[in-house]
Amino acid sequence: MRSKLTYVLIHSPLVGPLTWELVRKELEQRGLDAVCPTLLDDPRSDQPFWKQQAESVAKSLLSIPAERRLVLVAHSGAGPLLPAIRQVLDRPVAAYDFVDAGLPRNNLSRLDLMKLEDPHWAAEFQQTLMQGERFPTWSEADLREIIPDETLRQRLVAEIQPRALAFFSEPIPVFAGWPDARCAYIQFSAAYAWDFEQARLAGWPVYELDAGHFHMLVDPQSVTKLLVEAV
Repeated sequence: MRSKLTYVLIHSPLVGPLTWELVRKELEQRGLDAVCPTLLDDPRSDQPFWKQQAESVAKSLLSIPAERRLVLVAHSGAGPLLPAIRQVLDRPVAAYDFVDAGLPRNNLSRLDLMKLEDPHWAAEFQQTLMQGERFPTWSEADLREIIPDETLRQRLVAEIQPRALAFFSEPIPVFAGWPDARCAYIQFSAAYAWDFEQARLAGWPVYELDAGHFHMLVDPQSVTKLLVEAV
């Protein structure tokens, strides 16, 4: 069964594919197939960000043999995109794994989802975006505690993609009948405790690691082990 799976490791639209690179290598060392597509979008396009990103993932998977089943693995802000990605794929999905990630809800924006989790913080965050600020603007110093390796930290900061209000306020659809495959949730940080609890209440297999948000860059072996166990 494992030999017929391809793990599709999807990074948050706020950062880049480095997020999953070490786990991809770990999976391949175990004889498992894995890819790290890059989420692409252009703010000048008339297509929503989510649609551009979903289609960019689908295009990156065209070379994967049709008989392989896909495991969609989302970190952080990639979570709400999984149903949209599934809908543009030309093949079924074997499983969905959410790793310290937001959960999709039909036609809710990222800001709407934040308001479900922490209304006060979300309202303040929205105000900063309305004033023209972008997020994230993390520096190396901000991430030193959760990504101790200096080289990895520098590379992640170089991939950061600060986003404006339009990105956070667009509604993201979820197709009727989703989820159409097994789901699991892996929590690293306290920031995703609400999402972890929603997954638990839905009856999904859930796993916890007391770690930082980018723990896959700190201990890729443990994260890989959980991903394989979840599937």
